[in-house]
Amino acid sequence: MKTYQRLEKGVHIENVDGLHLVRRVARDMEAMFSKKVEAVKRLVITAEEAELQHTYEENLEYQYHNAVEQSQEHDTYGTEFDIEPNEHFGNLSVNLSLSSVQVPTNIYNQDPAIINGALWSTALNPVFIKNLENDPTLTWQYFGSMDGFFRQFPAIRWDMEINSERGVIEYDCRNRGWYIQASTSAKDVILLVDVSGSMKGLRMTIAKRTVTSILDTLGDNDFFNIIAYNDEVHYVESCLNGTLVQADRDTREHFKNLVGDLYAKGTGMLGVALTEAFNTLNEFNMSGQGSQCSQVIMLITDGAAEAYKDIFQRFNDVPDKRVRMFTFLIGQEETFADSVKWMACTNMGFYSQVSTLANIPENIMPYLAVLSRPMAISREHIVIWTEAYIDNMLPQTEKMLSFDSQDNFFKTTVAMPVFSGKNETKIRGVLLGVVGLDVPIKDILRVVPRYKLGGHGYAFLLTNNGYILTHPELRPLYTEDGKTKVKPHSVDLSEVEWGPHSEMLRTAMVNRDTGTFTMAKHNIIDEQQKEMSQIRHYYYTSIRETPFSLAIVLTGGHGKNTFSTNVSIEKGLRDLLHPSLSLSEEWAYCHTEMDPHLHKLPQHEAIRRYLSGEKLGLRCDDQLIRQVLFDVSTTAPLEDYWTTLIHNKTHILELGVERAFLGTRSGLTRQAVFVPPHTLTDQDFLTESQRNTIFTLGHFPIWFHRAAEANPGTFIHSLPWDTGAKNKSSVVTISSSITVSNNRQTAMAAVVGIQMKLDFYRQKFWTATRQCNTLGGKCPINIEDETLSCYLIDWHGLIFVSKNYDQTGLFLGEIDGIVMKKLVTLGVFQRVTMYDYQAMCQAEESDNSSSNIILSPYHAAVTLVRWILAELAMFLLEFNVRVSWSYEHIVSAERPKRQDKLQPCHRQYPTFWAELSMQETSGSIDCGDCERQFVVQKVPDSNLLLLLVDTRCPCDQVPHLLLKHTKIRQNESQRCQKLQSQKLRRRPDTCYAFHPDEKPAECVGTSTAVPSLLLLTTLYLLASQLSFL
Repeated sequence: MKTYQRLEKGVHIENVDGLHLVRRVARDMEAMFSKKVEAVKRLVITAEEAELQHTYEENLEYQYHNAVEQSQEHDTYGTEFDIEPNEHFGNLSVNLSLSSVQVPTNIYNQDPAIINGALWSTALNPVFIKNLENDPTLTWQYFGSMDGFFRQFPAIRWDMEINSERGVIEYDCRNRGWYIQASTSAKDVILLVDVSGSMKGLRMTIAKRTVTSILDTLGDNDFFNIIAYNDEVHYVESCLNGTLVQADRDTREHFKNLVGDLYAKGTGMLGVALTEAFNTLNEFNMSGQGSQCSQVIMLITDGAAEAYKDIFQRFNDVPDKRVRMFTFLIGQEETFADSVKWMACTNMGFYSQVSTLANIPENIMPYLAVLSRPMAISREHIVIWTEAYIDNMLPQTEKMLSFDSQDNFFKTTVAMPVFSGKNETKIRGVLLGVVGLDVPIKDILRVVPRYKLGGHGYAFLLTNNGYILTHPELRPLYTEDGKTKVKPHSVDLSEVEWGPHSEMLRTAMVNRDTGTFTMAKHNIIDEQQKEMSQIRHYYYTSIRETPFSLAIVLTGGHGKNTFSTNVSIEKGLRDLLHPSLSLSEEWAYCHTEMDPHLHKLPQHEAIRRYLSGEKLGLRCDDQLIRQVLFDVSTTAPLEDYWTTLIHNKTHILELGVERAFLGTRSGLTRQAVFVPPHTLTDQDFLTESQRNTIFTLGHFPIWFHRAAEANPGTFIHSLPWDTGAKNKSSVVTISSSITVSNNRQTAMAAVVGIQMKLDFYRQKFWTATRQCNTLGGKCPINIEDETLSCYLIDWHGLIFVSKNYDQTGLFLGEIDGIVMKKLVTLGVFQRVTMYDYQAMCQAEESDNSSSNIILSPYHAAVTLVRWILAELAMFLLEFNVRVSWSYEHIVSAERPKRQDKLQPCHRQYPTFWAELSMQETSGSIDCGDCERQFVVQKVPDSNLLLLLVDTRCPCDQVPHLLLKHTKIRQNESQRCQKLQSQKLRRRPDTCYAFHPDEKPAECVGTSTAVPSLLLLTTLYLLASQLSFL
């Protein structure tokens, strides 16, 4: 600290111009995004040229590199390829010289369309390789075919045990968000579901699965609703009558649950349902809401006795048929199919017959090809960027999810459509597929100069729909049953940046404005849920040619200041090589990522080469490097001091210190260990593997946060979160901030700290309390008196020391609730309610759970028979046999997923923050027959309070005050209000709903026969009838 103060006169402190900084970072991001787009465009040009030159052969023989791992139990089709671990791809085993092809299990992998597409798309391999050479930061590149195959570079194998569900690989590139957004424009969709009596049994099961599969093809830019009809017409969500709702992930999952509760009865009033659908679409469109692009009605039914031509003539009798009609005939029976076909073919749509669960995906996908026609005829290659996501069905995710951080595979995808250029297909507008590449969020954040943002500053990006692309408070993963999973919902900006006027910030960013915004915000700074209130300054602007907006957040006070200085390069280089020193490998001191020869070069070595002139073409951040050299030189004397302490073991043992550490604003860390490494109490702090990533792209270390929130010279004491009765040999971390000042301006420079054993810390405390002296001699009370409780607590009410060791780390309110409540009443503590909009809660069981039914032996037997019959029927139904030559290929249906035990929810919980101006307060609590006395005093230059409580007066009847999370429950009115609220969003810039040259092309799909449908129906209906017994 003295070294920093000695050099203050040579330090230049400046206020960070947030608006200038956010504009500069946005330009850097635009340049980076532009390179990714150019790589995708090269793939599009190559794919379209390759397909143009290819001649389709029905009996083509070609063995592609099959990504599905081959074994005796599974299909052995395809060419083998070698793979080896690659560090750039997360140490996964890949092949960088070719791409591999994955085909979903429900598609025959030797279908002529697959073979021909796999052959001509091999032309992408050299472009994949060249793209990676030009931009070594690229990760996964791919082509998703409209026929269903997925070509991925580099080549990787799909493990049947890891990437399949009971031997079924369900991954279908055509229902991924990047594919759908690139191939179709935004749309307003109404699904009409027939729930009349004829839909009972198997048909209802297939219809429900068809609806949920259609919902999976919708995205954040789409709007939808579902109407069920029989004797009457009703919206499946009663809160949304006569309107549409945005198809975000939360809403889609909600509607899937509602569809699962539908049951069949009565007669089908299709005419009334069609009229309602047309009216709703028209009124919603006229109100200016929704996509303002494509309008679609989808009919899921087992047939229609008439075509309702008068209704279509009334609502859709215009030359270009503004509302497209897609019809899905459920079941094998085609008696009433003609009317359903007419509806689709006459209204610019498509007709499919869905006879089994297995062929649902193949019968749904044609609707996407139809919606892509206007774009294909126009030859408009739109560029789309997805929201941030983790696709846990991909092999690379499955293998990394269990051991890697979310930053390494949390990503956005840039994609473009690929169209057929052949003369015979050009006028029909044929979509060949979509090419895309992944951009890890970590790579986007690397362009942010993290050191300029300070300990509590950060950057985040927002999509056009107001959803978070990246934010330090975003938590996309959770753990259930010991397995890491991906949360199934998007996070809105208002759920992480919430405050009295936070909607103003969201509105400005969604509208792609440039400006500033200031807001006081309560924030959780660590895993102990400690709250801190700060004034935050937001600077925001849009990123051109993308749907994203960028914001940079700086905190008030010295958080907005940075500093620079001149320092000896020679001395700095020499000290930079010290073994105890490390730099953040995530920060871009020098941009090594663009040079394949320097891609793996450590940052400190890149700095050395840059300063010594060995690599003249290396691009580095001069200001950051000067700050690093200043920190290196300024903190070098610490090494000598720490070395002296290490040699003086007696002094170290007296202090009880196990380690010392330092972190600077430039991402530099130093540490000294004063005991043998294997005897360290905290083996997880600043380990060798962590030292280079302690300063991440999103966060400074927690101990840096804690110290930076306090005034310089204040020592922040903290305990690990798991301290308690089960962890008695823990440690206390004590840290303090170091600032530099010049011309009445102050900037944060570093944080220094120590770790010591908790046992030693307690021993020191009790020794100090026993050395009580007053002017009059002996203290009037003895700290060891059994009627006197003594607590050392922090600013948040957590206990550091008490007479009962098991209370360490607990909240004071859990131990003495009445005293804690009194401290809040007196203003010693302020209670703040915090909200968690990314929580996962235990799924609540239905009140009419079958576990409450007591079965007689007869009912038990019937239940068993019913279960066996249903399982047998579903087993037969979910498999379909396709014959090619003498080869039988078994295709499994998409099975229903097991309901997760944890579901997204909102929670609230209390936090407490001490009034820092308070020095000492005493009081008494009326407990009826007596009063409980207490006194609390602030411990100088620390975040601690000393609390003494006279416990002779019992107040045990008062309940404890708990830091308990409670689920926020909504009544019906609140639930409807949330569903009906339409947050501001910005529509995509392009819309291709129709094209004047579009002609009704093929509008009828082929159905796939299912073996012994009569047997299946009999089994299933018998099982259904038994369910009523």
